[in-house]
Amino acid sequence: MKREIIKTLDGSTTIHLEEWNESYHSKHGAIQEAKHVFIKNGLSLFEDKPVTILEIGFGTGLNAFITFLESENKQQTIDYVGVEAYPVNAEEVLAMNYVAELEALEFDNIFEKMHKSEWNQKTELSEKFSLTKRKQFFDEIDDLEIFDLIYFDAFGYRVQPELWSTEIFQKMYNSLKPNGVLVTYAARGVVKRSMISVGFRVEKLAGPPGKREMFRAFKDA
Repeated sequence: MKREIIKTLDGSTTIHLEEWNESYHSKHGAIQEAKHVFIKNGLSLFEDKPVTILEIGFGTGLNAFITFLESENKQQTIDYVGVEAYPVNAEEVLAMNYVAELEALEFDNIFEKMHKSEWNQKTELSEKFSLTKRKQFFDEIDDLEIFDLIYFDAFGYRVQPELWSTEIFQKMYNSLKPNGVLVTYAARGVVKRSMISVGFRVEKLAGPPGKREMFRAFKDA
């Protein structure tokens, strides 16, 4: 499948898959989307406490890097696990401009280390932030009450509906601790119904630039 590096409307880059007409991040702004969906409406709920995060779709490492920067800024302890079935290649990673766009040049080595670190091994990126990348299909996830927060950033329902199935959301629900939270850019009715059917309490929030709505789901204790 042909892959192309494109610049999104906020100046940050992403990877576009021409055959699917699908991108790793919003064309309206990759960084803006990540900050709005995953930081503002996810991580911010866990301020002043250690947090364990599962990312569904590690991809270019943007969400992980922004979360690392939040950890540095707020001195928050974060244990981050990113699941990816098809890792992005080194050439594409080097083409991403996130470090410059986020004005984080002092952490250029951290972004590089995120991608060079071994798969399926925990890497301590700082005193406060650890990263484990798992090369794994989403339907193979079998964690039980491990995570406080899930960043659900799979490719869209239009191109990969199987990633948004009841079976996958059951795995997400099982992997969260009581009072855990899942956030995603998606806002389709079929996705909401799958979430509710496995026990999530779902709320609709204002979406990032270019998208009207998004979902946040809670695993109530």
